Amino acid sequence: MTKNALPQLKANPTVAYVIPVLNGAAYIAEAIASVLDQEYEGSQKVAVAVGPSNDGTERIVQRIAAEDSRVLFVENPAGNTPSGLNRAIEAVDADVIIRVDGHSVLSPGYTRIAIEALKETGAADVGGIMDAQGTNPIQRAVAAAYKSPFGLGNAPYHTGAQAGPADSAYLGVFRREIFEIVGLYDETMIRAQDWELCKRIREAGHTVWFDPRLRVRYYPRDNFGALARQTFASGVWRGELGRRGPGGARLKHYAPPAALIGFGAGIIGLMIRPFTSKGSALRKASTAAAIAPIGYGLGILGAAWHAGRELPLKEKGLLARVLPTMHGTWAAGFIRGRIMGAGDVKDTSRVK
Repeated sequence: MTKNALPQLKANPTVAYVIPVLNGAAYIAEAIASVLDQEYEGSQKVAVAVGPSNDGTERIVQRIAAEDSRVLFVENPAGNTPSGLNRAIEAVDADVIIRVDGHSVLSPGYTRIAIEALKETGAADVGGIMDAQGTNPIQRAVAAAYKSPFGLGNAPYHTGAQAGPADSAYLGVFRREIFEIVGLYDETMIRAQDWELCKRIREAGHTVWFDPRLRVRYYPRDNFGALARQTFASGVWRGELGRRGPGGARLKHYAPPAALIGFGAGIIGLMIRPFTSKGSALRKASTAAAIAPIGYGLGILGAAWHAGRELPLKEKGLLARVLPTMHGTWAAGFIRGRIMGAGDVKDTSRVK
């Protein structure tokens, strides 16, 4: 499956789970428990890299580490995701590195299936489906948006697909050797660091593989402010990745910014139309431009109804707010990142 084959994995390779977390007190214990509950015959370690938190996350992880020798508390003074991942990877020695999010829960059998996939495909990195779930109305609406192509696009790890090679993998289960070949996570990529790493893996002639048998329950942001900050930062860093060289951004990534610009032009058209002369070129242009926001609004209502078909009416209404929040903030962020670079933009949606 790969141009440059990696050494064959042994029967039960050693495994290390790496978890970066910041202000994750509400979810981190469940995330660690889902790792410790994995039924796997090989040796397992868990390295939790904790950023400077103000909600008691450090105390929770330290308590768990004191109670279970498999868990290692790792300090992450920088507080961001790529530095946390790198500190955790550096702290452990294992044949396979499994990335876990502090707000995620691994499905039973995840480790076993992932290692099977690594062996069967020869891939350097495998990943599965981000199964977004919610515990309150807004979070359930955001989860529905994540799973819909109308929300974050049609990436296999959001919407599902057949097993096969992929551009990127959600979280990722890695052969340890690949970090020696291409390096660790780029700590200048505050977000989109997973996509950037997968790009280096593919450019080095190795395979990134999607396997729908792998499922990870994920709890998204549960309020509109946090969602907007997260998607804006994601857009900024995708734009930054596009500045860094060929392949950093695909044609599909330019669609949301184009739609945002069209929407803005349409709003201006609606505003100036009453002040234009009947039959004038400006009246015709403003009328044509007005089609964009009207069409988008109708499209959002249809998308919310379809994507939220299993949600109660109130949550369908929330979904109709979630979708444009995600679209608009991501597109604005992408324009900012593509033109000006990411600068010091961070995802502050977990900071309280």
